[in-house]
Amino acid sequence: MKLAEQKKLLSNDDQVKLKQKAGHIILRLCQDAYFFEVRFVIPDLYPEEQVGIELRDTNFPLLFQKIFIGNAVEIARRCVVPPAVKKPKNLPFELKRSLLPVTQFLIMDCVKYCPVQICSLCQLKCFPDNPEDVVTNENEDKYVEKLYCGHLVHFGCMNAYMKVPPFQGGKKCPSENCGLRVYHDKWRATPDLAEARWAHQQARERELAEVVDFLD
Repeated sequence: MKLAEQKKLLSNDDQVKLKQKAGHIILRLCQDAYFFEVRFVIPDLYPEEQVGIELRDTNFPLLFQKIFIGNAVEIARRCVVPPAVKKPKNLPFELKRSLLPVTQFLIMDCVKYCPVQICSLCQLKCFPDNPEDVVTNENEDKYVEKLYCGHLVHFGCMNAYMKVPPFQGGKKCPSENCGLRVYHDKWRATPDLAEARWAHQQARERELAEVVDFLD
């Protein structure tokens, strides 16, 4: 991938530096007040070997640092390593250059995407305008979670949403036009268990209300 191809994906606030002798490309991406700086290490046997990816600096929360880098490494790996399980309908594996797909992912699906996303449940921005105000306690309401489908939500909003019906077929992503089932380690209850918990909570609240009415 030529440096010019990479630059086409960048905005005026972004920076890219080529360290040709060292075989490095340093990419600094910005979106509003958020930034993410990464170094790509081009191996001697590129493109037969995947590009190396090293995080240099960022003010994104730790969860998203891990998501960005982890997925970028996996995208690079899939460009050069055939799938472990071959499916009959799959075309023969073809080696691909890994730098462009990784760069596109970090720009379009990570740095330019996350800071502007709206929680579909409360209709507020998921990330605060000031990175210093990012909530780091994963049990607080404004902690930002990423669903399997890619949409972002606040933990408190999603936690409340997952506890109310409908439960049939599993809870779906609340984002408009998504409709994919929610898969997340924090919300793993089966539809039957979620409904049973909700029914129990409703019965408890009715009983408490009856007691209050009686005492009044």
